[in-house]
Amino acid sequence: MSSPGDSLQLKGIDHLELWVGNARQAAHYYVHGFGFRPAAYLGPETGVRDRCSYLLEQGKARLVITAALRPEGPVHEHVARHGDGVRDIAFWVDGAAAAFREAVRRGARPAQEPREQRDAHGTLRRAAIHTYGDTLHSFVERGDYPDRFAPGFEPLPGNGNGNGDAGLLRVDHVVGNVELGQMDTWVAFYRDVLGFSQFIHFDDRDISTDYSALMSKVMQDGSGSIKFPINEPAQGRKKSQIQEYLDFYGGPGVQHVALLTQDIVRTVRRLRSAGVEFLGVPHSYYEEVPGRLGRVDEKLSELEELGVLVDRDDEGYLLQLFSRPVQDRPTLFFEVIQRKGSRGFGKGNFRALFEAIEREQALRGNL
Repeated sequence: MSSPGDSLQLKGIDHLELWVGNARQAAHYYVHGFGFRPAAYLGPETGVRDRCSYLLEQGKARLVITAALRPEGPVHEHVARHGDGVRDIAFWVDGAAAAFREAVRRGARPAQEPREQRDAHGTLRRAAIHTYGDTLHSFVERGDYPDRFAPGFEPLPGNGNGNGDAGLLRVDHVVGNVELGQMDTWVAFYRDVLGFSQFIHFDDRDISTDYSALMSKVMQDGSGSIKFPINEPAQGRKKSQIQEYLDFYGGPGVQHVALLTQDIVRTVRRLRSAGVEFLGVPHSYYEEVPGRLGRVDEKLSELEELGVLVDRDDEGYLLQLFSRPVQDRPTLFFEVIQRKGSRGFGKGNFRALFEAIEREQALRGNL
């Protein structure tokens, strides 16, 4: 059965663009830390005067890391307000102009009218709409531009990736944090504008500790390949981690990006050896795993050594681990996830995760 989103022709996540203070250094971190491959570059050397961007690839995941070259303009202003963060969650579509027009007809706020970019390699078409906060969704049409990322980007020589591929396959889901009372507004946006449906709902009884709580609804496209959890803070005894994010980011935005792997033990060993820092989990968590989950294929001793969380549902189980924030502000972080049947989001791990985040909040004096 077709969904209302089918007319937008969303094929998947094309790329994520991060606007940062220093693109060269941030790209170096994602290359040497997370194992991305530097694929292409845009900047003064390629004829662009106001910004520079590095295209990084691993599996089907693509990150564009962009920084301003001058102390004015949208990139500089965005970073001054938010710090490093995700500016654009771009969709790959068959028709950028048609997707844009239909989204606007359904109520989306335009961010960039449809336009064509041409060079010797073909024509790339794209447009964009606003979503929560200062975040965008671009529609990217690659039918006449199949071989390169975008005009202005030139391949980087060598294409080395430092410590090597980490086994990351693609973006599994992208989580957004919005203000108290706004979660249902953005749930309606993804339903009515993009044709998504609600996959699962967590309330403050599911996602809470003694100190803080949140509510979350997960929206997904018709194929189930694009998943966007949306969080809002709930009342707790102290400041919610979601409110901490909103305070430091300066409004709604992408809280974390989950990257899929087929071998989380190998991936996390590689990331840890390269200096990626993850949230810690106490020994007591792993004492409860056998009784709570039953048998898993992985060695429990290895999971505890690496700090990997495990959760099971009716369809199977998943393994996941969350990085510490990847910049000085306690905002954007990454999740590594392996799915062994489960399509869920680790409901049974919420308390352990929240307590780990709260320990970090306490060290910052923000709990």
